[in-house]
Amino acid sequence: MKMTFRWYGQEDDSVTLDQIKQIPGVEGLVWALHHRLAGEVWTEEEVLQVKEQADEYGFHLEVVESINVHEDIKLGLPSRDRYIENYKTSLRNVAKVGAKVVCFNFMPVFDWTRTDLFKPLEDGSTALFYEKAKVDNMDPYELIQEVTKSAYTMPGWEPERLKTIEQSFKAYEEVDEDQLWKNLAYFLGEVLPVAEEEGIKMAIHPDDPPWSVFHLPRIIKNEEAIERYLGISNSPSHCLTLCSGSLGANPANDVPNIIRRFHDRIAFAHIRNVRIYENGDFIETSHRTQDGSVPIDDVVKAYHENGFTGYARPDHGRHLWGEECRPGYGLYDRALGIMHLWGLWDAYELIKRKEESENATTT
Repeated sequence: MKMTFRWYGQEDDSVTLDQIKQIPGVEGLVWALHHRLAGEVWTEEEVLQVKEQADEYGFHLEVVESINVHEDIKLGLPSRDRYIENYKTSLRNVAKVGAKVVCFNFMPVFDWTRTDLFKPLEDGSTALFYEKAKVDNMDPYELIQEVTKSAYTMPGWEPERLKTIEQSFKAYEEVDEDQLWKNLAYFLGEVLPVAEEEGIKMAIHPDDPPWSVFHLPRIIKNEEAIERYLGISNSPSHCLTLCSGSLGANPANDVPNIIRRFHDRIAFAHIRNVRIYENGDFIETSHRTQDGSVPIDDVVKAYHENGFTGYARPDHGRHLWGEECRPGYGLYDRALGIMHLWGLWDAYELIKRKEESENATTT
Protein backbone atom coordinates (compact mmCIF):
# COMPACT_ATOMS: atom_id res chain seq x y z
CA MET A 1 0.00 0.00 0.00
CA LYS A 2 1.39 3.37 -1.04
CA MET A 3 0.15 6.13 1.28
CA THR A 4 -0.68 9.56 -0.15
CA PHE A 5 -2.19 12.79 1.12
CA ARG A 6 -4.52 15.12 -0.72
CA TRP A 7 -3.06 18.61 -1.11
CA TYR A 8 -4.90 21.64 -2.45
CA GLY A 9 -1.83 23.63 -3.38
CA GLN A 10 0.20 26.42 -1.87
CA GLU A 11 -2.79 28.76 -1.91
CA ASP A 12 -4.37 26.60 0.83
CA ASP A 13 -2.28 27.61 3.82
CA SER A 14 -4.31 25.45 6.23
CA VAL A 15 -2.22 22.42 5.17
CA THR A 16 1.39 22.94 4.10
CA LEU A 17 3.93 20.61 2.56
CA ASP A 18 6.07 21.07 5.68
CA GLN A 19 3.25 19.60 7.75
CA ILE A 20 2.49 16.74 5.37
CA LYS A 21 6.19 15.80 5.36
CA GLN A 22 5.96 15.08 9.10
CA ILE A 23 3.22 12.43 8.70
CA PRO A 24 4.91 8.99 8.74
CA GLY A 25 4.61 6.89 5.64
CA VAL A 26 3.30 9.51 3.22
CA GLU A 27 5.08 9.10 -0.11
CA GLY A 28 3.12 11.27 -2.50
CA LEU A 29 0.62 14.04 -3.01
CA VAL A 30 -2.86 13.64 -4.44
CA TRP A 31 -3.07 16.82 -6.48
CA ALA A 32 -4.92 18.77 -9.13
CA LEU A 33 -4.93 22.13 -10.87
CA HIS A 34 -7.85 23.39 -8.84
CA HIS A 35 -8.09 26.69 -10.66
CA ARG A 36 -8.77 24.90 -13.95
CA LEU A 37 -12.44 24.49 -14.83
CA ALA A 38 -13.77 21.24 -16.25
CA GLY A 39 -12.98 21.02 -19.94
CA GLU A 40 -9.89 23.24 -19.85
CA VAL A 41 -6.46 21.93 -20.78
CA TRP A 42 -3.93 21.39 -18.02
CA THR A 43 -0.80 22.88 -19.56
CA GLU A 44 2.64 21.34 -19.34
CA GLU A 45 3.98 24.53 -17.78
CA GLU A 46 1.43 24.40 -14.95
CA VAL A 47 1.96 20.75 -14.07
CA LEU A 48 5.73 21.24 -14.09
CA GLN A 49 5.31 24.04 -11.53
CA VAL A 50 3.50 21.62 -9.21
CA LYS A 51 6.29 19.08 -9.71
CA GLU A 52 8.90 21.64 -8.64
CA GLN A 53 6.96 22.24 -5.42
CA ALA A 54 6.58 18.51 -4.73
CA ASP A 55 10.21 17.72 -5.56
CA GLU A 56 11.41 20.14 -2.90
CA TYR A 57 9.86 17.87 -0.25
CA GLY A 58 10.50 14.53 -1.93
CA PHE A 59 6.87 13.78 -2.81
CA HIS A 60 5.77 12.04 -6.00
CA LEU A 61 2.79 13.20 -8.08
CA GLU A 62 1.60 9.78 -9.20
CA VAL A 63 -2.07 10.33 -8.25
CA VAL A 64 -4.22 13.08 -9.75
CA GLU A 65 -7.65 13.88 -8.31
CA SER A 66 -9.34 15.07 -10.42
CA ILE A 67 -9.19 16.09 -14.03
CA ASN A 68 -12.87 16.98 -13.99
CA VAL A 69 -15.13 15.73 -16.76
CA HIS A 70 -17.00 18.51 -18.53
CA GLU A 71 -20.79 18.43 -18.20
CA ASP A 72 -21.23 18.28 -21.99
CA ILE A 73 -19.43 14.90 -21.95
CA LYS A 74 -21.81 13.56 -19.30
CA LEU A 75 -24.77 14.92 -21.24
CA GLY A 76 -23.53 13.45 -24.52
CA LEU A 77 -23.75 16.76 -26.40
CA PRO A 78 -22.07 17.26 -29.80
CA SER A 79 -19.58 19.60 -28.13
CA ARG A 80 -18.24 16.72 -26.01
CA ASP A 81 -15.61 15.76 -28.58
CA ARG A 82 -13.81 19.09 -28.15
CA TYR A 83 -13.71 18.64 -24.38
CA ILE A 84 -12.58 15.03 -24.71
CA GLU A 85 -9.66 16.15 -26.88
CA ASN A 86 -8.73 18.64 -24.15
CA TYR A 87 -8.94 15.81 -21.62
CA LYS A 88 -6.54 13.69 -23.68
CA THR A 89 -4.06 16.59 -23.81
CA SER A 90 -4.28 16.96 -20.04
CA LEU A 91 -3.61 13.23 -19.61
CA ARG A 92 -0.50 13.47 -21.75
CA ASN A 93 0.72 16.47 -19.76
CA VAL A 94 0.23 14.96 -16.29
CA ALA A 95 2.06 11.85 -17.52
CA LYS A 96 5.09 14.08 -18.03
CA VAL A 97 5.33 14.62 -14.26
CA GLY A 98 4.90 10.95 -13.40
CA ALA A 99 1.12 10.57 -13.02
CA LYS A 100 0.10 6.89 -12.81
CA VAL A 101 -3.53 7.21 -11.67
CA VAL A 102 -6.23 9.74 -12.53
CA CYS A 103 -9.23 9.60 -10.21
CA PHE A 104 -12.37 11.01 -11.83
CA ASN A 105 -16.13 10.86 -11.35
CA PHE A 106 -19.18 10.90 -13.58
CA MET A 107 -21.67 12.51 -11.18
CA PRO A 108 -24.05 14.94 -12.91
CA VAL A 109 -23.94 18.61 -11.87
CA PHE A 110 -22.53 18.08 -8.35
CA ASP A 111 -19.69 16.09 -6.91
CA TRP A 112 -20.23 14.85 -3.36
CA THR A 113 -23.21 16.35 -1.53
CA ARG A 114 -23.58 17.33 2.12
CA THR A 115 -26.06 19.56 3.96
CA ASP A 116 -23.80 20.74 6.79
CA LEU A 117 -20.07 21.32 6.37
CA PHE A 118 -19.22 21.67 10.08
CA LYS A 119 -21.73 19.60 12.07
CA PRO A 120 -20.71 19.21 15.74
CA LEU A 121 -19.97 15.70 17.02
CA GLU A 122 -20.25 14.57 20.64
CA ASP A 123 -16.51 15.02 21.24
CA GLY A 124 -16.50 18.68 20.18
CA SER A 125 -15.03 18.14 16.72
CA THR A 126 -17.05 18.91 13.60
CA ALA A 127 -17.58 16.93 10.43
CA LEU A 128 -19.42 16.77 7.13
CA PHE A 129 -23.07 15.79 7.57
CA TYR A 130 -25.83 14.63 5.22
CA GLU A 131 -29.46 15.14 6.23
CA LYS A 132 -31.51 12.90 3.97
CA ALA A 133 -34.91 14.57 4.52
CA LYS A 134 -33.45 17.97 3.71
CA VAL A 135 -32.05 16.77 0.39
CA ASP A 136 -35.22 14.83 -0.40
CA ASN A 137 -37.53 17.77 0.33
CA MET A 138 -35.49 20.90 -0.24
CA ASP A 139 -35.26 22.80 -3.47
CA PRO A 140 -31.64 22.38 -4.67
CA TYR A 141 -31.27 26.15 -5.03
CA GLU A 142 -32.05 26.58 -1.33
CA LEU A 143 -29.38 24.06 -0.39
CA ILE A 144 -26.90 25.80 -2.67
CA GLN A 145 -27.53 29.11 -0.93
CA GLU A 146 -27.21 27.49 2.49
CA VAL A 147 -24.04 25.50 1.85
CA THR A 148 -22.25 28.32 0.02
CA LYS A 149 -22.66 30.73 2.93
CA SER A 150 -19.40 29.25 4.19
CA ALA A 151 -16.10 30.76 3.14
CA TYR A 152 -15.23 27.27 1.90
CA THR A 153 -16.78 25.15 -0.82
CA MET A 154 -17.17 21.47 -1.58
CA PRO A 155 -15.69 20.08 -4.80
CA GLY A 156 -18.19 20.53 -7.60
CA TRP A 157 -19.97 23.33 -5.71
CA GLU A 158 -17.63 26.12 -6.79
CA PRO A 159 -19.32 29.50 -7.50
CA GLU A 160 -18.28 29.41 -11.17
CA ARG A 161 -20.13 26.14 -11.70
CA LEU A 162 -23.17 27.13 -9.67
CA LYS A 163 -23.77 30.18 -11.85
CA THR A 164 -25.13 27.88 -14.53
CA ILE A 165 -26.89 25.45 -12.22
CA GLU A 166 -30.38 26.11 -13.57
CA GLN A 167 -29.34 25.31 -17.14
CA SER A 168 -27.58 22.16 -15.93
CA PHE A 169 -30.70 20.82 -14.21
CA LYS A 170 -32.79 21.53 -17.29
CA ALA A 171 -30.29 19.74 -19.54
CA TYR A 172 -30.54 16.55 -17.48
CA GLU A 173 -34.31 16.32 -17.88
CA GLU A 174 -33.67 14.21 -21.00
CA VAL A 175 -30.88 12.05 -19.52
CA ASP A 176 -31.72 8.89 -17.58
CA GLU A 177 -29.32 6.33 -16.10
CA ASP A 178 -29.13 4.26 -19.29
CA GLN A 179 -28.17 7.31 -21.31
CA LEU A 180 -25.60 8.32 -18.69
CA TRP A 181 -24.08 4.82 -18.95
CA LYS A 182 -23.83 5.25 -22.72
CA ASN A 183 -22.18 8.64 -22.36
CA LEU A 184 -19.68 7.21 -19.89
CA ALA A 185 -18.84 4.35 -22.27
CA TYR A 186 -18.28 6.83 -25.11
CA PHE A 187 -15.92 8.90 -22.94
CA LEU A 188 -13.95 5.84 -21.88
CA GLY A 189 -13.72 4.59 -25.44
CA GLU A 190 -12.00 7.83 -26.36
CA VAL A 191 -9.66 8.38 -23.39
CA LEU A 192 -8.61 4.84 -22.40
CA PRO A 193 -6.33 4.35 -25.44
CA VAL A 194 -4.47 7.56 -24.53
CA ALA A 195 -4.32 6.57 -20.85
CA GLU A 196 -2.93 3.19 -21.84
CA GLU A 197 -0.27 4.79 -24.04
CA GLU A 198 0.79 7.03 -21.15
CA GLY A 199 0.73 4.30 -18.48
CA ILE A 200 -2.13 5.93 -16.59
CA LYS A 201 -4.97 4.11 -14.82
CA MET A 202 -8.35 5.86 -15.13
CA ALA A 203 -9.98 5.15 -11.76
CA ILE A 204 -13.62 6.18 -11.39
CA HIS A 205 -14.86 7.34 -7.99
CA PRO A 206 -18.25 6.06 -6.77
CA ASP A 207 -21.16 8.47 -6.48
CA ASP A 208 -21.34 10.21 -3.12
CA PRO A 209 -23.84 9.53 -1.69
CA PRO A 210 -24.52 6.38 -3.71
CA TRP A 211 -28.08 7.25 -4.72
CA SER A 212 -29.90 9.84 -6.80
CA VAL A 213 -29.71 13.41 -5.51
CA PHE A 214 -32.30 16.00 -6.63
CA HIS A 215 -33.65 13.44 -9.14
CA LEU A 216 -30.40 13.49 -11.11
CA PRO A 217 -29.21 10.15 -12.53
CA ARG A 218 -26.38 8.45 -10.68
CA ILE A 219 -24.85 5.16 -11.73
CA ILE A 220 -21.70 4.16 -9.77
CA LYS A 221 -23.39 3.28 -6.51
CA ASN A 222 -23.15 -0.44 -5.66
CA GLU A 223 -21.46 -3.74 -6.42
CA GLU A 224 -23.68 -4.45 -9.43
CA ALA A 225 -22.88 -1.06 -10.94
CA ILE A 226 -19.14 -1.55 -10.39
CA GLU A 227 -19.36 -4.90 -12.19
CA ARG A 228 -21.14 -3.22 -15.11
CA TYR A 229 -18.59 -0.39 -15.18
CA LEU A 230 -15.58 -2.70 -15.19
CA GLY A 231 -17.19 -4.72 -17.98
CA ILE A 232 -17.09 -1.73 -20.34
CA SER A 233 -13.45 -2.37 -21.23
CA ASN A 234 -10.67 -4.89 -20.62
CA SER A 235 -8.01 -2.18 -20.91
CA PRO A 236 -5.41 -2.30 -18.10
CA SER A 237 -6.09 1.42 -17.71
CA HIS A 238 -9.76 0.79 -16.86
CA CYS A 239 -9.81 0.85 -13.06
CA LEU A 240 -11.61 1.86 -9.92
CA THR A 241 -11.20 4.26 -7.02
CA LEU A 242 -12.78 2.40 -4.11
CA CYS A 243 -14.16 4.89 -1.58
CA SER A 244 -15.28 3.15 1.60
CA GLY A 245 -17.13 6.26 2.77
CA SER A 246 -19.08 6.88 -0.41
CA LEU A 247 -20.22 3.27 -0.86
CA GLY A 248 -20.47 2.79 2.90
CA ALA A 249 -23.15 5.48 3.25
CA ASN A 250 -25.58 2.83 2.01
CA PRO A 251 -25.68 -0.02 4.55
CA ALA A 252 -26.64 -2.43 1.75
CA ASN A 253 -23.11 -2.09 0.35
CA ASP A 254 -20.71 -4.65 1.85
CA VAL A 255 -17.52 -2.65 1.32
CA PRO A 256 -14.97 -5.32 2.40
CA ASN A 257 -16.67 -7.85 0.11
CA ILE A 258 -16.57 -5.39 -2.79
CA ILE A 259 -12.83 -4.91 -2.19
CA ARG A 260 -12.23 -8.66 -2.12
CA ARG A 261 -14.15 -9.13 -5.34
CA PHE A 262 -12.59 -6.29 -7.35
CA HIS A 263 -9.21 -5.86 -5.64
CA ASP A 264 -7.23 -6.40 -8.83
CA ARG A 265 -9.02 -3.48 -10.50
CA ILE A 266 -8.66 -1.01 -7.61
CA ALA A 267 -5.95 1.52 -8.41
CA PHE A 268 -6.74 3.97 -5.62
CA ALA A 269 -8.23 3.41 -2.16
CA HIS A 270 -10.12 6.16 -0.33
CA ILE A 271 -10.46 4.94 3.25
CA ARG A 272 -12.83 6.75 5.61
CA ASN A 273 -15.74 6.05 7.91
CA VAL A 274 -19.31 7.31 8.23
CA ARG A 275 -21.93 6.80 10.92
CA ILE A 276 -25.34 6.02 9.44
CA TYR A 277 -28.53 6.87 11.31
CA GLU A 278 -31.83 4.98 11.06
CA ASN A 279 -33.48 7.85 9.16
CA GLY A 280 -30.85 7.75 6.41
CA ASP A 281 -28.74 10.65 7.67
CA PHE A 282 -25.00 10.11 7.97
CA ILE A 283 -22.02 11.96 9.39
CA GLU A 284 -18.31 11.43 8.81
CA THR A 285 -16.37 10.15 11.80
CA SER A 286 -12.88 9.13 12.80
CA HIS A 287 -11.43 6.18 10.92
CA ARG A 288 -11.95 3.74 13.83
CA THR A 289 -14.51 1.03 13.16
CA GLN A 290 -16.05 1.65 16.60
CA ASP A 291 -16.90 5.26 15.72
CA GLY A 292 -18.83 4.61 12.51
CA SER A 293 -20.82 2.13 10.46
CA VAL A 294 -18.06 0.98 8.08
CA PRO A 295 -15.81 -1.85 9.36
CA ILE A 296 -12.53 -0.10 8.60
CA ASP A 297 -10.58 -2.92 10.26
CA ASP A 298 -12.04 -5.38 7.76
CA VAL A 299 -11.61 -2.88 4.90
CA VAL A 300 -7.87 -2.72 5.57
CA LYS A 301 -7.76 -6.50 6.09
CA ALA A 302 -9.36 -7.01 2.66
CA TYR A 303 -6.64 -4.91 1.05
CA HIS A 304 -3.86 -6.59 3.02
CA GLU A 305 -4.89 -10.18 2.40
CA ASN A 306 -5.03 -9.48 -1.35
CA GLY A 307 -1.56 -7.92 -1.43
CA PHE A 308 -2.77 -4.44 -2.36
CA THR A 309 0.10 -2.39 -3.78
CA GLY A 310 -1.94 0.53 -5.09
CA TYR A 311 -2.32 4.02 -3.71
CA ALA A 312 -4.34 4.92 -0.62
CA ARG A 313 -5.28 8.06 1.23
CA PRO A 314 -7.23 8.67 4.44
CA ASP A 315 -9.78 10.68 2.45
CA HIS A 316 -11.92 13.01 4.56
CA GLY A 317 -11.54 13.66 8.25
CA ARG A 318 -13.13 15.58 11.08
CA HIS A 319 -12.10 19.15 11.89
CA LEU A 320 -10.17 19.09 15.19
CA TRP A 321 -8.96 21.56 17.79
CA GLY A 322 -10.59 24.58 16.19
CA GLU A 323 -8.70 24.36 12.90
CA GLU A 324 -10.00 26.46 10.03
CA CYS A 325 -9.81 24.41 6.87
CA ARG A 326 -11.51 23.20 3.75
CA PRO A 327 -14.54 21.05 4.77
CA GLY A 328 -13.44 17.46 5.24
CA TYR A 329 -9.79 18.25 4.61
CA GLY A 330 -8.33 19.27 7.94
CA LEU A 331 -4.76 18.28 8.67
CA TYR A 332 -5.06 16.66 12.06
CA ASP A 333 -7.74 14.00 11.67
CA ARG A 334 -6.39 12.87 8.31
CA ALA A 335 -2.96 12.51 9.91
CA LEU A 336 -4.50 10.53 12.77
CA GLY A 337 -6.35 8.47 10.19
CA ILE A 338 -3.12 7.57 8.43
CA MET A 339 -1.59 6.33 11.66
CA HIS A 340 -4.70 4.24 12.39
CA LEU A 341 -4.54 2.71 8.90
CA TRP A 342 -0.83 1.96 9.25
CA GLY A 343 -1.49 0.43 12.66
CA LEU A 344 -4.04 -1.96 11.18
CA TRP A 345 -1.81 -2.76 8.20
CA ASP A 346 1.21 -3.44 10.42
CA ALA A 347 -0.87 -5.66 12.71
CA TYR A 348 -2.06 -7.76 9.77
CA GLU A 349 1.51 -7.93 8.50
CA LEU A 350 2.70 -9.27 11.87
CA ILE A 351 -0.09 -11.87 11.88
CA LYS A 352 0.86 -12.93 8.36
CA ARG A 353 4.53 -13.31 9.26
CA LYS A 354 3.69 -15.29 12.39
CA GLU A 355 1.47 -17.65 10.39
CA GLU A 356 4.18 -18.08 7.73
CA SER A 357 6.76 -18.82 10.43
CA GLU A 358 4.48 -21.38 12.12
CA ASN A 359 3.75 -23.06 8.79
CA ALA A 360 7.45 -23.23 7.98
CA THR A 361 8.20 -24.81 11.34
CA THR A 362 5.40 -27.36 10.88
CA THR A 363 6.59 -28.42 7.44
